Amino acid sequence: MSPLANHLYQSTVFVVVAWWLSLALRNNRAAVRYWIWLAAGVKFLVPFSLLAGLGSQLPRSSVPAIAEPPLAITISQPFRVETSFQVTGSEPASHLAAVLLIVWLGGVLCGLVFWARSLLHIRKLRRAATPLPLDLPVPVLVSSARMEPGVLGIRNPVLILPEGIANRLAPEQLDSVIAHELEHIRRRDNLTAAIHLLTETIFWFHPLVWWIRTRLVQERERACDEAVLARAADPRIYAEAILNVCKLYLESPVCVSGITGADLKQRVTRILNQGLGRNLSTPRKLILTAIAGVAIVCPVAAGLLWGQTAREFDAVSIKPYAPKGPPYESCNQHNDPGRLNLMGCTLRNLIHLAYGLQTYQMSPKGPAWIDTDRFVVEAHTTTPANNREMMQMLQPVLIQRFHLTVHWADRQAPAYLMQVANHDLKLEAAAKTDRCGEVSLRETTLKADCLTLDDFAEALQDMIFKDHPVLNRTGVNKDVRYRFNLEFNLGDDPAAGPSIFAALPDQLGLTLKTGKAPVRMFFIDRATRPEAN
Repeated sequence: MSPLANHLYQSTVFVVVAWWLSLALRNNRAAVRYWIWLAAGVKFLVPFSLLAGLGSQLPRSSVPAIAEPPLAITISQPFRVETSFQVTGSEPASHLAAVLLIVWLGGVLCGLVFWARSLLHIRKLRRAATPLPLDLPVPVLVSSARMEPGVLGIRNPVLILPEGIANRLAPEQLDSVIAHELEHIRRRDNLTAAIHLLTETIFWFHPLVWWIRTRLVQERERACDEAVLARAADPRIYAEAILNVCKLYLESPVCVSGITGADLKQRVTRILNQGLGRNLSTPRKLILTAIAGVAIVCPVAAGLLWGQTAREFDAVSIKPYAPKGPPYESCNQHNDPGRLNLMGCTLRNLIHLAYGLQTYQMSPKGPAWIDTDRFVVEAHTTTPANNREMMQMLQPVLIQRFHLTVHWADRQAPAYLMQVANHDLKLEAAAKTDRCGEVSLRETTLKADCLTLDDFAEALQDMIFKDHPVLNRTGVNKDVRYRFNLEFNLGDDPAAGPSIFAALPDQLGLTLKTGKAPVRMFFIDRATRPEAN
């Protein structure tokens, strides 16, 4: 999933959670639901990846070394280390991406033009209005335009009243209207409305963004109504004031917090019934706090964890290999704690190293040049890194420089199935020690003091049968550990000793049968030659 699609998916799920919470809190104060819906809108502006990025920048201890594989193998030839794999997605068609970008920019431009016209209209109204001396905590202006009472501005808000409203409303009705507008100022509704206008402009294509806007207007007006009624205002007078404003004046222009809005019939009904929502109980406060904490803390914690484990090279150079002497027949690797040097490696060699693939795991499919073109890869990091960490750090380098896209798929493939020979297991149980998992292969002798049969099958696969997987099919308890001492001959000369197929049943009571098994295969979808640097 692309980062944008992932963000939109997360934000959509966040809206669904907000809707569920608003239903659960429908009998509580409207202000609570308003902040829930506002949080759902703000989520579109704050990707979880941003919070994760902030978490990755938090101070932390030095990066811990990644645990080595359970088998510590000593072998007379170079041996690769298993590493983890991150699946990469395929790139979208460039032409489609360009069309979608143009459409999105067109929508954003239309939104900016619309809001710019609204702001110019508001500025014109404010300049044409005249001051009205009232004993209120904010300046009051009178406008000749047929607009309802409203609040202009965010930083320095002013209350604007239509001309002659004092003659058209009873004093008690005018007081309740002004009380409603002052509540908008106290709640900073113009600021929160502007925040959601930004969300609408950027994500104009998402229908839930416009649905959130409707919910915000409804809950905002209801919250102001509840605040006015909580000050012992007469419900009948307040309801009449709202109805009279609706009859006498037009609605407020966009970007102005006014007294109308939401479903008028339902709103008046709630006012007359003194529909004050209940305050949040302590358990509900704790639940909301926990949900908010999870939404913020989890991405930050993930970023902190990612920052502790994700590593990158400080500098990387990839050049075509042009040997001065005899060409390398194989990939030559040299690295120290701060530097990686790979000489004469094909892309297939690099993928094997970076992803810790077994020979049988990688599909032969792919561009022909990945087996012929050889490269020199030099990379260094100021922070010491072991071989396993460097191979993990090499993965994003291959993805970026070779434009590599891959996928995994299960396939039936030839395999060696390790079984008990003639029901006679010739192994000595071993107690668990600090040396458990260590395997030594020197010439024709394989030794291990403390391995499970699963570990032993993995050792055979890693050191001897590189082209096919070796799977434990003995049926023996997988937690039991044994001592292994196997002497065999890898060549074709019988005089040099028994082959491994003969040595296993005679010395250990095990046998290898050929068969098929599901194997996780690694496929190359796309790769391009990198530009030298």
